[in-house]
Amino acid sequence: MESGILKDQNDTIDIDKIMEMIPHRYPFLMIDRVSHLIPNKSAIGIKNVSINEPHFQGHFPDKPIMPGVLIIEAMAQTAGVLVVHSLGNETHGKLVYFMSVENAKFRNPVLPGDVLKIHVETKQHRKSVWKFDGTAKVNDVIVSESTFTAMIMDR
Repeated sequence: MESGILKDQNDTIDIDKIMEMIPHRYPFLMIDRVSHLIPNKSAIGIKNVSINEPHFQGHFPDKPIMPGVLIIEAMAQTAGVLVVHSLGNETHGKLVYFMSVENAKFRNPVLPGDVLKIHVETKQHRKSVWKFDGTAKVNDVIVSESTFTAMIMDR
């Protein structure tokens, strides 16, 4: 990777580059890496789920399960990296904001120790509005899916 531009879809965007691309920080940064990025089309976000994450203290103390809304947030952050990478300098000084979440489904729990793979695919892109399909998997088994819309806006 050179100057933050992927030469090949098998290259990886690491955590340092992700933090340059989106404003999220611990404890709300929900992805550790992004790979298989095809500009304007798709990307895969990777989240290494750890028992040390603060939400596990209360969700649930005797049976820690990653909250579904955080899985959806991981989809949105992966899509944000895809948008920023796809548009490049056009996104300088802008943020990607959620507009809607549709048909969210949670099929299996996500537990500490799991590696969550978040597949996002662009469904539509018109001007500053992007619509995505998101699927989250653990060990190639779908744990969650959703369709969501985001808009690029000035900070």
